[in-house]
Amino acid sequence: MAEITAALVKELREKTGAGMMDCKRALSENAGDIEQAIDWLRKKGLSAAAKKSGRVAAEGLVGVVTEGTIGAVVEINSETDFVARNDKFQAVVLAVSRAAVEHGDDVEALKQTVLPEFGATTEAHLTHLIATIGENMNLRRAKRLSVSAGLVTGYVHNATAPGVGKIGVLVALESTADTNTLATLGKQLAMHVAAAGPLFLDVASVDGAALDRERDVLREQARASGKPEAIIEKMVEGRVRKYYEEVVLLEQVYVVDQETKIAKVVDAAAKAAGAPIALTGFARFVLGEGIEKEASDFAAEVAAAAKS
Repeated sequence: MAEITAALVKELREKTGAGMMDCKRALSENAGDIEQAIDWLRKKGLSAAAKKSGRVAAEGLVGVVTEGTIGAVVEINSETDFVARNDKFQAVVLAVSRAAVEHGDDVEALKQTVLPEFGATTEAHLTHLIATIGENMNLRRAKRLSVSAGLVTGYVHNATAPGVGKIGVLVALESTADTNTLATLGKQLAMHVAAAGPLFLDVASVDGAALDRERDVLREQARASGKPEAIIEKMVEGRVRKYYEEVVLLEQVYVVDQETKIAKVVDAAAKAAGAPIALTGFARFVLGEGIEKEASDFAAEVAAAAKS
């Protein structure tokens, strides 16, 4: 059993919004496992958060490059936002994005890929920038999408410079429809993905473990109402459908009109284009998601500096 430390209790409280004593009890009841403790609090109706979300703490840039039927999005991190505004840093993010389009999204392979713009591998050029700029930098992840016919569209939300920013999205459309039609639809869908943050493309791709966990939580919540089991199962299924609408792209309601499901948006575009259109994939990178940066006590840092 993990030690129930004050730091662990604090972390659970920040993730759930539950009271300090409830968090401590949840951890004690679940052998210090924070994920099980989150579910325990939700089942008891003590959690204010519907789901865990990692704090965004890393700096740097997300880069997006598309070339017709292929597109790639990469994330390169730095220590401060100041570096993200540096032209040299922006240039390497775009160069690595282009390399991912050509060579694929294996991060370790990309680090050893020679970037023609700089005549050095990604890893070597980042090492050079680290020495030049004075900050640590790291290629964290990459994703490449492609279609046999159609278009891969990219979108950068609040771009710092063309092709780079804090949120990068790719949308893959398989179709023989004309490029202008696909480009317009792709951009609209990419903007939706940026805003709505889906986790899965369709119902079939929903992670089974995540769904089982959600059903378990919903079932316990429904039982608290005192309803018969038959009614509880119907309640759970209704809430599962709602869960799909929250996390599945094709089941989400289009953010533009707030009433049409994305699947229907694609169907309508295909009908207007006179050719089938299939939304076959998407990628959404938010800078620093899932990375936690150690919080610093500025006053303590100043005091320490003064003493030295």
